[in-house]
Formats: sequence, C-alpha cells, structure tokens
Amino acid sequence: MATYNKRGYKTPKEKEVKEVVTEDQQVIIDEKDSTTAGVFSKLDETASKTEDWVAKNQKIIIGLVAGIAVATIGYLAYQKFIEAPKQDEAANEMFVAQQNFQKATEGVASDSLYKLALNGSEGKFGFVKIADEYSGTDAGNLANYYAGMAYLNTGKFDEAIKYLGDFKSEDLILSALAKGGIGDAYSQKNKQKEALDYYVKAAESNKNDFTTPRFLLKAGKTALALGQKEDALKYFTDIKDNYDATPEAASVDALIGLAQ
Repeated sequence: MATYNKRGYKTPKEKEVKEVVTEDQQVIIDEKDSTTAGVFSKLDETASKTEDWVAKNQKIIIGLVAGIAVATIGYLAYQKFIEAPKQDEAANEMFVAQQNFQKATEGVASDSLYKLALNGSEGKFGFVKIADEYSGTDAGNLANYYAGMAYLNTGKFDEAIKYLGDFKSEDLILSALAKGGIGDAYSQKNKQKEALDYYVKAAESNKNDFTTPRFLLKAGKTALALGQKEDALKYFTDIKDNYDATPEAASVDALIGLAQ
C-alpha cells in the first residue's frame, strides 16, 4: 500500500556532532607535539655534529679504510701467490727425503738412508734444508719431526731434541710421538728426570691405545730407575686398568710387583 508524506513535511536532518576538544586534551596534544619536535631536533643536532666530525677527520678515516683494504688485499695476495706455491714447492722437495726415511725405518742400510733423508739426495733437499728454507709452511714444520726422528735414530740426541722441540702440530698422535722422542733422546743422554717429564707429557697429551700405554710404560720404567716407586706404580696400574688389551699390558703385572 502506498504511503504519502503530508504536505510541508520535511525529513529531519541528522544532528551535527561537533568534536569538542577539552583544554586538558589540547595540553596533552601540544605536549606530545613538543616532545616529538624535541627528539627530532636532538637527532638533527647529533647528525649535524657527526657530519662535522666526519668532515674534519675525513683524511684520517679514508686513510684507515685504505690501510685495512691494502692489508686485506696484501694478505690474500700473499696466500695465493707466495704461500700456496711455497707449500707446493716444499712438499715436492720433501718427497725423496720421505722415501729415504721410510726405507730406513724398514731396517735396510738404515744409517745411510737416514743421513740421505737428513741431507738430501737426487737433487732434492733433505729434511734439515727443508725445515730451514720452508719454515712457516706445513711441510717445513713436518720436516722438523722427520729430522728429529732421523737424528734420534742415528745417535745425534741434541739435534733430535732441537728439531722435535721445534715441531708443532694439532695432530695429537704426532705431537705425542714427538714428545716421546724427546724423552728417548734425554734417556739416551742419561738424563732420566728430563726423560720422565717428557714421557709423562707424551702419555697425557692424547689418550689413545697406541701412544698412551707406550709412554706410560716408559714413564713407569724410568720412575723405577729413579727410585720413584709410587709414581711407577701409578703408571703401571693405569696400563693395567685402562689399556689391558695392549701389548704393554702383557708384562705390566711383573712391573707392578717391582713397584710395590
């Protein structure tokens, strides 16, 4: 059904809603604006001071950056063009010396082969020259170990102590063997206290079934010779308790009896 508005009727207008901002609210807004403006003002001031400092010290900054860049480039160039070729050259030089050393350990004309390994042959350097010429390289460091062992096996005990002492390695087996070799050299020089110190260091440097019982046994025997029965008993008992499956454990019961 149709409906009609009465003549003269007007649709009432929506009431206008005026947002009234109280005086307190106005104060809060003004304070926020003021705080924000202050923060940006301080930031601008700090940035300005930083720019001034950079401008004043520009030459120093450029110099420092350039110095770091030069040092980095120099290090990388050294590694690529000097260090790497030197490592390869040293390894190539050492090949023949290593062969002579290996043959010497097999017992065939060992003294003469150890000397060839030390002094060089077939136009190649021996371990002594390699350790000197290529010091700072891995091959030069390894040459110290070989030279020390070769000297030990040819009765040059002072030289053995020197070269084995110069050998540094993260390989725990070789590190233990080097310390034990120094102990052997001191033992041959009849310096048993020094020998005992190095045998203990060798035994304790890396716990394993190969080097540890070997040097514990030597430490125990040396301690017995020095009259240090309590220490000797400790080393022998360590073998019996912890390394009973090794060859060193086969005779340890008798040694324990001597130490008690």
